[in-house]
Amino acid sequence: MSPGEPAGELTKQETVRRYLKAQIESGMSAHEKLPTERDLAASFGVNRLTIRRAIDDLERHGMVYRVQGSGTFVSATPISKTLEFTSFSEDMRQRDMVPGSLSVSLSVEPAGMAVGYALGLSPALPVVLIRRVRTANGAPMCLETTRLPAELVPGLEDGIHGDSLYDDLADRFGIDVVRADQQIQATVLGQEDAAELQVPPFSPAFLVQRTAYDARGRAVEFAQSLYRGDRYSYTLSIARTSIPKES
Repeated sequence: MSPGEPAGELTKQETVRRYLKAQIESGMSAHEKLPTERDLAASFGVNRLTIRRAIDDLERHGMVYRVQGSGTFVSATPISKTLEFTSFSEDMRQRDMVPGSLSVSLSVEPAGMAVGYALGLSPALPVVLIRRVRTANGAPMCLETTRLPAELVPGLEDGIHGDSLYDDLADRFGIDVVRADQQIQATVLGQEDAAELQVPPFSPAFLVQRTAYDARGRAVEFAQSLYRGDRYSYTLSIARTSIPKES
């Protein structure tokens, strides 16, 4: 379907929606910008409200996303994640994708109040700070900031061995991470974070905050991760504990 074809029994809004959907599915790239509402309205001979409603429907179905002041962009196919406790590297390998990191910085700093509370440390005690842009098949997926008690991981600030932090903790330091408390919330990316993830500023994201524990019950990791909202979704499997009997 093209803008010049007759709509038949379709409404003008549905004609626009189907045309844009077909364009997206036929080869538009992730994060490619759609024509402006003004240009689309002129092409279809309709008002901008009709165009906006058609794009609203595509946005509800996760096909596009809007960035205020910049326009409307094509969403990437999301990677679905269950709430099973896995590392980023494990997630990607389960999907036959190659995990990696675009950039890695490591340093030692005082824990501070919030991190100290999460890890059960005095605010003055040192933690190893790791900041990584995690990738899947070379594409940025996640901006990860991790802090670990320095006394548990001597020398970690000199570098992670391999792609998986959890594998390195087990192999070098005998720390097996077995469970975590995790909080997930929706957010938008600031300019610096968006640039590192190679998406437009104010793009949607998931902020995942995790405190992980080893088999001895020690808090060994406090991590804050920003996942691209266009590439990630979370899936929950839920069940009722009891079914009330009908009266």
